[in-house]
Amino acid sequence: MALKKRGIEYLHFDAKQVGYTISWFPPQTRFFSSNERIAIAGVPLQTPDQQKATREQYLAYLRCVVEQFDLQVNTYEPVTHIGRLAEGGFEIRTRHGGDNREWRAEKIVLATGGTAWPRKLNVPGDHFPHVRAHWNDPHDYFRKRVLVVGGRNSAVETAMRLHHAGAYVSLCYRQSDLPAKSIKYWLLPEITGLIKAGRIKTYFNSQVKRISLSEVELSPTNDMASPQTIEVDFVIPQIGYEADMSLCKLAGVELRGPGQVPMYDEATMQSSSPGVYLCGTVIGGTQERYEIFIENGHVHVERIAAHLMGKRAAVEEVVYASPES
Repeated sequence: MALKKRGIEYLHFDAKQVGYTISWFPPQTRFFSSNERIAIAGVPLQTPDQQKATREQYLAYLRCVVEQFDLQVNTYEPVTHIGRLAEGGFEIRTRHGGDNREWRAEKIVLATGGTAWPRKLNVPGDHFPHVRAHWNDPHDYFRKRVLVVGGRNSAVETAMRLHHAGAYVSLCYRQSDLPAKSIKYWLLPEITGLIKAGRIKTYFNSQVKRISLSEVELSPTNDMASPQTIEVDFVIPQIGYEADMSLCKLAGVELRGPGQVPMYDEATMQSSSPGVYLCGTVIGGTQERYEIFIENGHVHVERIAAHLMGKRAAVEEVVYASPES
């Protein structure tokens, strides 16, 4: 929308559908962020109950933004190649259905996000179909034995939602207690109460060693725990996500560290590869502790647009320097 507003001709490709990452949230999942913090393009986000937006409401909102500004998004058209042309600019190849397409562009903006794939447990058996990082509908787990792996926000919310849907939930976490500072204030009292009441069983100081079709072997992470084998119907790892930095690599962006964090100019969002800009959570690579969200990525848009117009925007203070996410 920012490019169209300024009369800059653009091509927009998405490997899947608009809002794809959000589409695989479980039904009725609510954002941690307030509505005004995840609104985009100057379009207010309102919900019928004045609460934080659900997955369904935000996907509808994104569709409305696309419709309102008549944005052209080539969905289900992944980029397969980025090459720099000798005369300047870039050659871009995409795949649409069974067709390969070629395009030319003077500049590139990569907004590929930071949560392409859920982290794997990397233990024997983590490929079984009952191991589900994307766990879909809570109803699927009614009266089933479920082991949730992890101890931060996603794991805590997952454990509570499945418990309330009638699942027999256990929580496995490698530390001796839940990290209170890493759990949202409205989730912490409830999960603490459920654990104290024995309604959600916990295996602290433990990690998954092996998964079979009906059991999980847990190994201790310190001397306080002991090996255990528990019976399960499902295993739900909630241990974070990895970014897909493949397009950054294709575009020649320098990546550093195990998280493959891209190098860029904070004032313009231009990467270490001239003519290639970065927007949104892609700037964090794979985040070990999340610091880049929708909330504090809004400023990237104006910085990129200004530079494309031949200006250099001031590095203004991020509006939401303390994200709610």
